[in-house]
Amino acid sequence: MLMCRDLAIVASDYIDGNLGAVDNLSVRMHLLMCRHCRSFIGNLRSSIQLMRGHSDNVLDDRLARRLDREIDKALQSKSKGGPDKD
Repeated sequence: MLMCRDLAIVASDYIDGNLGAVDNLSVRMHLLMCRHCRSFIGNLRSSIQLMRGHSDNVLDDRLARRLDREIDKALQSKSKGGPDKD
């Protein structure tokens, strides 16, 4: 079963439609059960739209990887005993 930290790793690919059928189904199943990840995906979609609407620049790959790592760390720390754990 897909864990929150796993979803954080593939979230951008999911939003962009770049996942295979099995991975896409795994993400969808996880989102059905995890309100935190539904919120995360919604916020990520909004952020992407905001960036696209206010910038002609492409996001630097290093920055994108750094953001992915920070999101992953935040999800891991939350899953290690946060009160809102699913």
